[in-house]
Amino acid sequence: MTISDFLAPRDVVCDVRATNKQQLLQELSKKAASSLGLQPEYVAAELLKREGLGSTGMGRGVAIPHARLPMVKKPHGVMARLKPAIDFEAIDGQLVDLVFLLLLPAPPEADQLVALASVARKFKTDELLKQLRQARHESELYASMIE
Repeated sequence: MTISDFLAPRDVVCDVRATNKQQLLQELSKKAASSLGLQPEYVAAELLKREGLGSTGMGRGVAIPHARLPMVKKPHGVMARLKPAIDFEAIDGQLVDLVFLLLLPAPPEADQLVALASVARKFKTDELLKQLRQARHESELYASMIE
């Protein structure tokens, strides 16, 4: 499974403005819900419930908020670059400016773990983080994520 299997060009956004984690997750939930035919409030509530277990801010300005939803049949992603960065309660205390929202089917299956791991692995490279932060528009963000 590759990132292009669960991230479409229409689900990538640049320069998202949000003042806090809750507002950001509500905004990104609208985009994800629209693509999947779900209620945005439900998606946001599930993401916030997951965040309540511990922040998905993985450090270095990156967060991978995710939730398992029974009506989702295969992994679905939304990639966002924020402007300005926000507090996401990341493990390193840094503000977050790169977010990959991931909705996964419930119950968990091997493919879902592969999807989450592939996104986390991708964000570990300094070169990719630099490319994403310097991208001029959504198509560049998308191209960098699926390379």
